[in-house]
Amino acid sequence: MLTLLLLRHAKSSWDDPSLDDFERPLNKRGTIAAQRIGAYLAEEHLIPDLVLCSTAVRTRATLTLVINAMRATTPSVQFRDDLYLADAGTLLDIVRATEAKVKTLLVLGHNPGLHSLALELTGHGPRPLIAELAMQYPTAALTRLTFDEKSWSAIRGAGGTLEAFVLPRRLS
Repeated sequence: MLTLLLLRHAKSSWDDPSLDDFERPLNKRGTIAAQRIGAYLAEEHLIPDLVLCSTAVRTRATLTLVINAMRATTPSVQFRDDLYLADAGTLLDIVRATEAKVKTLLVLGHNPGLHSLALELTGHGPRPLIAELAMQYPTAALTRLTFDEKSWSAIRGAGGTLEAFVLPRRLS
């Protein structure tokens, strides 16, 4: 059984119009949301074996807050330039290249790629949850998908079960 966690970066700041998109930091709401997601992961015992994180400032800041809120052993982290604004196909190729020893993988990146990938991989799960996922993928949204596979290279479209779609505004 493999568990894939897809996390969109938390809400970023647009306060400084001179900053390049890649350089935008988190705003206050984003900071709180990232901490809530980290606490949720800890409560659910969803500590990733590996984190693949975009190198953008907002994804790195999100990751730092999530890891601190998990209060767990820091997982192995790979910062990847190719995750920045990656489309679903690129993201799927990256996930499929993950070593089989990784059982829980967290991918921290951007829309629209993450949302598209979550929809592409979801084949099973509660219909209301799937419908909600189809409607939106806001900042700091987290999707948990499981696959009855032994290796990441074996996962296919519609092969995952949607176990959770978590929005930080619903967490306390």
